[in-house]
Amino acid sequence: MVRVMASGVFDILHPGHVHFLEEAKKLGNELIVVVARDSTAVKMKHVPIIPENLRKEMVGYLKPVDKAILGHEKENIYEILKEIKPDIIAIGYDQKFDEKEVEIECEKRGLNIKVVRLSRFVEHDLNGTRKIIREIVKRYSENHEKDRHS
Repeated sequence: MVRVMASGVFDILHPGHVHFLEEAKKLGNELIVVVARDSTAVKMKHVPIIPENLRKEMVGYLKPVDKAILGHEKENIYEILKEIKPDIIAIGYDQKFDEKEVEIECEKRGLNIKVVRLSRFVEHDLNGTRKIIREIVKRYSENHEKDRHS
C-alpha cells in the first residue's frame, strides 16, 4: 500500500484542484489531503472565503480523496508527517515548497518520503481561486455598470 499526502488551502474548489488531487491519487493507493487551517492560509496566501471545516468537508467529498484532515496551526509541515506517515508527498505546480529541501528535512527526521511535483492544469483559464474571484468581480462590475445605464 502506497500512501500519498497532498496539501493546500482549497478555498474555492475549481478544476485545478481536482486535477491536482487526481494526479496525486495516481501516485499511490491512498490519498490523504491536509487542508490548511484558516490561520495558515492567511500566512501563506490570503484570508479564506470558506471556513476551514467546510473546506475540509468539501475536499473529503472529492472522488480521489480517501481522507481529508485539517493541518496543524503551526506552519511546519513536518509535524503532521509523523502522524500521516506518507510514502509520497504530492506538491502542486505552484506550491512554494522545494522538493529536495522537503526530502532532506524528512530524512533528518528519519522519514523516508519521496516528494513529487505535479503538473499544471491548463485546460481552462479559471484554474485558480484568485482567477475565479477576479472573473466574478469583473462580471459583477460589468453587469452593475449596465444596470446603472439602463
